[in-house]
Amino acid sequence: MARHLITSALPYINGIKHLGNMVGSMLPADVYARYLRQRDHDVLYICATDEHGTPAELAAKESGLPVDAFCAEQHDAQKAVYDGFGLRFDYFGRSSSPQNVELTQHFARKLHENGFIEERAIRQVYSNADGRFLPDRYIVGTCPHCGYDKARGDQCENCTRVLDPTDLIDARSAISGSSDLEVRETKHLFLLQSKLQHEVEAFIDATGDEWPQLASSIARKWLTEGLHDRAITRDLDWGVPVPSDVWPDLAADGKVFYVWFDAPIEYIGATKEWSDLDPASRDWKSWWYEGEGAENVRYTEFMAKDNVPFHSVMFPATQLGTREPWKKVDYLKAFNWLTYYGGKFSTSQKRGVFTDAALELLPADYWRYFLVANAPESDDSSFSWEHFSATVNKDLADTLGNFVNRVLSFSRKRFGDDVPAGKEAGEAEQKLGEDIATLLAEYESHMDALQFRKAAAALRALWSAGNSYLEEKAPWLEIKTDPEAAALTLRTAMNLIHLYAVVSEPFIPASAAAMRSAFALTDDTATWITPAEARSLSAVPAGTAFTVPPVLFAKITDEDLESYKERFGGEE
Repeated sequence: MARHLITSALPYINGIKHLGNMVGSMLPADVYARYLRQRDHDVLYICATDEHGTPAELAAKESGLPVDAFCAEQHDAQKAVYDGFGLRFDYFGRSSSPQNVELTQHFARKLHENGFIEERAIRQVYSNADGRFLPDRYIVGTCPHCGYDKARGDQCENCTRVLDPTDLIDARSAISGSSDLEVRETKHLFLLQSKLQHEVEAFIDATGDEWPQLASSIARKWLTEGLHDRAITRDLDWGVPVPSDVWPDLAADGKVFYVWFDAPIEYIGATKEWSDLDPASRDWKSWWYEGEGAENVRYTEFMAKDNVPFHSVMFPATQLGTREPWKKVDYLKAFNWLTYYGGKFSTSQKRGVFTDAALELLPADYWRYFLVANAPESDDSSFSWEHFSATVNKDLADTLGNFVNRVLSFSRKRFGDDVPAGKEAGEAEQKLGEDIATLLAEYESHMDALQFRKAAAALRALWSAGNSYLEEKAPWLEIKTDPEAAALTLRTAMNLIHLYAVVSEPFIPASAAAMRSAFALTDDTATWITPAEARSLSAVPAGTAFTVPPVLFAKITDEDLESYKERFGGEE
């Protein structure tokens, strides 16, 4: 048994997320965590809402709530959606927690002690129209590198280059749209990443080759361009305060830490939140502090490509600079973007499906399977209703759902409410067992390698193997001349249903539970079925009582398809 720490990028607090956010971090992390738990590993899956920064302040103001009350309300709203998607976090925390405040300030103190934080007077953009200094992301303009005209002052979303607001062409306030901006002097804290360049390079050299090319290439691009010292404080009312015992003047000015400084620390903070709920049996340091147990942990991060620079370079630099043995990422699973018919999801333009609306339309398993089976691993993926409905109808309704329904319904009609006995397994069953073992081993290898599209294809092949067996044996014909042979076929098919229930659980947990509960197996404690065990297909013996569950997956009709496109937008 291995110990696995899993984190997914923190969803930002200001609003329900769209499907691209789900498939780019939290959902594949959940699939992987579920799989590892089933294989009897010790797993801790941690996530949290990212609650600091200007967007939270502005969204709270727009809602008419104090920012702390707004964040608490939005945390609960997001958690409800993630529960609806079947995401089994071990803990879903909040970056505004006292634990994260304490840890963020601890990191800052240690970095300062070791000479990696410096106070500097800088000239910062001030908006006369807004009457405030503007954080980097609330200045927009044209990227000097790629010409994208909606680049933010901290990073261009188009080419992913890190920017300073003064780099932008035709800069303007993202709040008011005013270009009446001036530069004023103010003081901020800087993380001296330039001093940590070689250590971060050594870290990437030691671990990055194992990462997907998307993640390692982004990290090495940053290192090739050279790490720059970055401001880690902002002029905001909401955030982790700068500790007054170290920087009294900045604390008096109300400076808070930059959200991208405290947000990754919240992975540790949320683990401490989890631990503090039951300190007698939970030890957060055993997951995060080498020498206290974390040296035996494999740490995997999940995120979309725009988050990679901060997690592959900035957060490791922060950890390294403390000169404390914090656990650093072993494997960074990065995803490209999911687009909506090739364009961006947009709330204002009513284009695209957001996660709460998705659950209003169809059960979570429809979305879970489609999204992971089409995860944007090697390139951007495009969501379309046509592709979604075709996948649901073919893979879920026809291949899996129909197999389950016709096997159980036919057996009940011809043999009653118990699994029939029939003949001993023959050559066809032996061949089926070998095929299933091979496909299951392939499925396991792809899951171990975090290759989700390939894993989904292997799972689909497992389902298809059952249909091929059923068509070959044709129990609806066997029953006419050899009822015992038909009983064998159905008993074997029911064992396949049980196997599908177990191994499909990471992808479609609710449907898997429905399949498994069809059989009255009082001692069914198996968490996984190995390829060797799969060869015999004997987990459900003759005489076991069973029921026929409701239809697992309803087909999406042409009328459904048109109504979805009308509501959410179709191809432009």
